[in-house]
Amino acid sequence: MSSSVSQPTPAPEGPLPTVSALVPADTTEDVRARGADMARQVAVLPVGSLEQHGPYLPLATDTLVACAIAREIAAAYPVHLLPPVTISCSHEHATWPGTVSISAVTLHAVVRDIAASLRRSGVEALVVVNGHGGNYVLGNVVQESTAEGHRMALFPAMEDWEAARERAGVETTLLSDMHAGEIETSILLHCHPELVRPGYESADLRADDRRHLLSLGMPAYTDSGVIGRPSLGSAAKGKELLAGFVESFGAYFSVVTSDGFPKVTSDGFPRGASDGFPRGASDGFSDASDGFSDGSEGAVASS
Repeated sequence: MSSSVSQPTPAPEGPLPTVSALVPADTTEDVRARGADMARQVAVLPVGSLEQHGPYLPLATDTLVACAIAREIAAAYPVHLLPPVTISCSHEHATWPGTVSISAVTLHAVVRDIAASLRRSGVEALVVVNGHGGNYVLGNVVQESTAEGHRMALFPAMEDWEAARERAGVETTLLSDMHAGEIETSILLHCHPELVRPGYESADLRADDRRHLLSLGMPAYTDSGVIGRPSLGSAAKGKELLAGFVESFGAYFSVVTSDGFPKVTSDGFPRGASDGFPRGASDGFSDASDGFSDGSEGAVASS
């Protein structure tokens, strides 16, 4: 009797890889000491998801990507690194096994509560590092919070993704590289090659016109769960992508630590911010892997 159930892609031999490095090892005294040297304390919160990323990338890909970016930021800037939010708004992937979501209302409340808790302990500013494109509500959280006078930012913006893409020589456009494509595969190949299973080399799929995505979800456009060109991914591109994000973060650090609501210059920095922290951290990021290759591997992923 034959079975129609598809067989899973074989996992790598040996013990299953872990991602314990996603949880910072700071003690309360570490945080106290770091804060003593900061005129205005800044925390970085990675927000990922738990959703399908095709047969070759893990469900936690977006969390891994957000954490990879956040860990590199923490290695280059004086910020407090928080553990990630690992489940968010993945409703467009709802029919795939393994995908888990919370409501936008819940995510909104969680981030607001985290920011309020940080302020009570003396951390004025929060930068949310988002690894999942479906977390639209995070933009509302930041807008509402800043309108109330709180210091908050959402990173990376589309311009930051584009700058990182160009720096790394990513061939796929941001429109085409929608899910489990060249960018996410590259970052994982750099940070967590042991988590990338065979199959990405032949999984390319293009579906640029996705105007009904919100109504119909991902199954309307892909059977595999992939939209993009993962075959073009490489560890070298992943390293350069992260370096690009770290360089872009300098403007955000300046914005959330500047006094008042400054005007922004053509290079993305608030006026008068140059004496607060260097613009970009590329000099301190000459070896991107050093940020999380100290035995505790970083993390990876985006849409």
